[in-house]
Amino acid sequence: MTIDRALVCVTGLPRAGSTLLCQLLAEHPEIECDRMSSPLLGALQALRGHLSDSEFLLSRLDGNFDSTYQRLARSSRAFAAAWWNTDRPIVVDKHRGWLSQLELALELDPQVRMLVCVRELGQVLGSIEAQHRRTVWLDFPDDLANLAPYGRAEALFAPAGVVGGPLRAIQGVQDRSPQEQQRLFFVVFEHLMQEPAAVMAEIFAWLGLSPQAIDPQNLTVQPHEADSYYRFKYRHQTFGAVRSPPVHPISPRIAAELQDTHRWFYELFYPGLLT
Repeated sequence: MTIDRALVCVTGLPRAGSTLLCQLLAEHPEIECDRMSSPLLGALQALRGHLSDSEFLLSRLDGNFDSTYQRLARSSRAFAAAWWNTDRPIVVDKHRGWLSQLELALELDPQVRMLVCVRELGQVLGSIEAQHRRTVWLDFPDDLANLAPYGRAEALFAPAGVVGGPLRAIQGVQDRSPQEQQRLFFVVFEHLMQEPAAVMAEIFAWLGLSPQAIDPQNLTVQPHEADSYYRFKYRHQTFGAVRSPPVHPISPRIAAELQDTHRWFYELFYPGLLT
């Protein structure tokens, strides 16, 4: 048993347009998208961890592995299926962790699709720094306010950092099978901002949906997810029209190091920026 609706996961880098993308996806009448980061993935991971430590479950697996494992899989899928309450054929679940949990997503829906948001790394960092300067009297959830900009960049792009974690998952796509890679659609932030209607038309076609005209200057605005969880360092505002963000200046030294350290990323998505 799998979920009875097609699953689309929105994932990728922070500050790369996932909030806008969900707002645009919600404009399609065949898509259920509440535009907020979902607790589902975390709940499934916690459930898996808890049951993996259960002596009662492990003893049952010892006695009859196949039957017990199928019960485990069936129950976990039922939990996920009950999460969505909609008659629409497609449900969107937004969480940056989905890309590194593709195997789990495929267990829920063997035909799962993932929309992976990417953005030029200097502007990802610049966006975070600009918001920090507007909220200096609040600390980051991971206590970054006491660091200088270079130190913050190191922490954010560390392997387990807010940017570095999803970035590693994007890099790991090259290790996936061709069949798994076909489940992914990379949404380039700059392209989405410049041509939102064209990008969404391509996404809807990729999802096998009927065309849906979108007016980028007349979008539905609904409440966005709470920013207090992130100490207001990563805002999730939505607007009635697509608004191009300002260009955020960053240190030339940091910009050069980002290109050097993550050259593979620029070769894939921004080859024209390489020097």
